[in-house]
Amino acid sequence: MSGRFFDDWTVGDRIEHAIRRTVTETDNLLISTLSHNTQPLHVDADFAAQTEFDRIVVNSCFTFALMIGISVGDTTQGTLVANLGIEKFVTPMPVFIGDTLRITSEVVAARASRSRSDAGIVTFRHQAINQRQETVADCLRLALVARAPA
Repeated sequence: MSGRFFDDWTVGDRIEHAIRRTVTETDNLLISTLSHNTQPLHVDADFAAQTEFDRIVVNSCFTFALMIGISVGDTTQGTLVANLGIEKFVTPMPVFIGDTLRITSEVVAARASRSRSDAGIVTFRHQAINQRQETVADCLRLALVARAPA
């Protein structure tokens, strides 16, 4: 277990996750086809070449999943009770095939659960940042996290 228990988190804790990932054409094609997203901007190179981007834009569902997935090992792996929600997910810059993303996480709120004495709610701000130091995705994740066993 690499995640932290609720009582181990403090507002302001910040993690630069060690895993970095270069996005591939296969990543984008798989998420687009698995989710039945037929947006030609994601799957049709000829169409995408005629847009302001001049090339395929990676499906934001992949960017989101990668951002959260990379964060799990350092935040909630083995300690998560439930994800309670995602708020304010934004993609201020596009992701392109070949971009390398790194992820940061910061605790922006933490409070004991009112209904469960064995857990607390941690709000993480996750960001995905490309090799040009541009933030390409940003969100708040509310996680119900277990307290350490007594």
